[in-house]
Amino acid sequence: MGMFDAFNINASGLTAQRYRMDIISENVANANTTRTEDGTPYKRKVVTFQEKGQGVSFGNVFHTARNRYSGKGVKVDAVHEDTWTEGNMVYDPSHPDADENGYVMYPNVNIVAEMTNLIDASRSYEANATAFSASKSIALKGLSIGQS
Repeated sequence: MGMFDAFNINASGLTAQRYRMDIISENVANANTTRTEDGTPYKRKVVTFQEKGQGVSFGNVFHTARNRYSGKGVKVDAVHEDTWTEGNMVYDPSHPDADENGYVMYPNVNIVAEMTNLIDASRSYEANATAFSASKSIALKGLSIGQS
């Protein structure tokens, strides 16, 4: 592993976790959005990650392996709408989006779960930042040893 591989791996983790925190913030901000552009309640979004280098052709893998840089780090694979969690039906006949029985379909966003996910993403971000700092210290120490 080269000197800069650790930096690249940690930087990819920082970027992925920052993006995950952005999506979680979007979910929290839309927790009470009962009508989107298509007329349905907001659907919670979930981020999935994938190892860099996955799902590529053999030629690309061979080329990157030849360059000594294959599959290092993580990347955002996709952002999916959460279709497996039901929305919340709340009785509020005065709400403009209430059905004929007086119920309103609220988004499938659970604030407690989102805050837990936000803490998890934040801790992962901090761990990557700490690992980046440690890699930097090791590299600087190696350079200072080489100078003397």
